[in-house]
Amino acid sequence: MSKSPNEGEILTIKEVAEYLKVTERTIYRLAAVKKIPAFKVGGTWRFSRAEIDGWIKQQSSETLDMGDENGNPPQGQPNKRGRK
Repeated sequence: MSKSPNEGEILTIKEVAEYLKVTERTIYRLAAVKKIPAFKVGGTWRFSRAEIDGWIKQQSSETLDMGDENGNPPQGQPNKRGRK
């Protein structure tokens, strides 16, 4: 089984922020509270691209399972009152 070229890639805060299209500050906060997979090397945050990609997939799945940010059920699923 061959590895993809990016599988073992290690990213910096700046690279992860660009990849996720958020600010570096957002990535610092997520890493500090362990909401995004990260590790420190010499006091500097680093990220595995493979783990970030897995985290993105997990976040996407959780969003679909929970509905939108307003608490509405996922499309096509009944709400608490049994209506679609």
